Amino acid sequence: MKDYYIFKSGRISRKDNSIFLETKEGDIPIPVNDIDSLYFFGEIDLNTKAINFFAQQGIVLHFFNYYGWWTGSFYPRENLLSGEVIVRQAEHYLDPTKRLEIAKEFVRGAMHGFVTNLKRYPSVGQDTLEQIESFSERVDNQGDIASLMGIEGNARDTYYGAFPLVIKQIIEFEKRVKHPPNNMMNALISFVNSLVYTSVIKEIYRTQLNPTISYLHEPFYRRFSLALDVAEIFKPIYGDRVIFDLLNTNQITEKHFEKELNYCSLKEEGRKIVVKAFDEKMRTTIFHKKLKRKVSYQKIIRLELYKLIKHLLGEERYESFRIWW
Repeated sequence: MKDYYIFKSGRISRKDNSIFLETKEGDIPIPVNDIDSLYFFGEIDLNTKAINFFAQQGIVLHFFNYYGWWTGSFYPRENLLSGEVIVRQAEHYLDPTKRLEIAKEFVRGAMHGFVTNLKRYPSVGQDTLEQIESFSERVDNQGDIASLMGIEGNARDTYYGAFPLVIKQIIEFEKRVKHPPNNMMNALISFVNSLVYTSVIKEIYRTQLNPTISYLHEPFYRRFSLALDVAEIFKPIYGDRVIFDLLNTNQITEKHFEKELNYCSLKEEGRKIVVKAFDEKMRTTIFHKKLKRKVSYQKIIRLELYKLIKHLLGEERYESFRIWW
């Protein structure tokens, strides 16, 4: 199963048991039998027949606006329901101690990703690595979610501050700006982070977990906050590594962005390059030390969710993923 990306504009329709994208150039068949998720970057019209068909096939749909920003996902009715998992998931959120224990693991995983990434580049000084590691050592001492997120934020700022030492291109990146991104780097980070986030959403759908019950981020309306939690682990080691590779090989340069007043976004050509690189990364396989077999980067996310389920059920203490390569 794989993800399928649509950049063209048109109308999605169902004809018998087939799905097509109707465009001015002609109909494009969509291989639904081989699809896990659909990403829509163009202006798409969907009818109810098509949506119902996607739901029956368990295909998660992700929508992006004109600027390439993720606007929402269609999450089919869950078919892997488990009352016990949902109850335990809620119990661990409602208990401040249990919630904090899980949240700390998400932060530890993220910080491990920061340090592991920067160690790959001799241009990053030891002082930067030691500063992030000092933040990591302070995670245990945090007594609430707010202070934990503060420590994580400080570590992330230090990590982002090292980007000009990692990236060979001359970049404008003084600080992380999200709403809206104000320069090339912020636009690229936001776009890639949305790809990581939606990859996690897709994998949560394949488990018994509820995507709205989270631990590090507060559950709110209109967002899958558990996906935000888990994405913290994978943004550095999946998303940022794609960014570094694309920029350091000049596959992505300033020409792939359009800048408006206090607003910057990837052009369509740039989005296609990033999506292709990210998709290839997610399909890459590595030999898993514990399972003793090859697994894809994408499958590692689902394995992470299984570990969380075991923790919730009291079977095995959760320890967030630590990349070893």
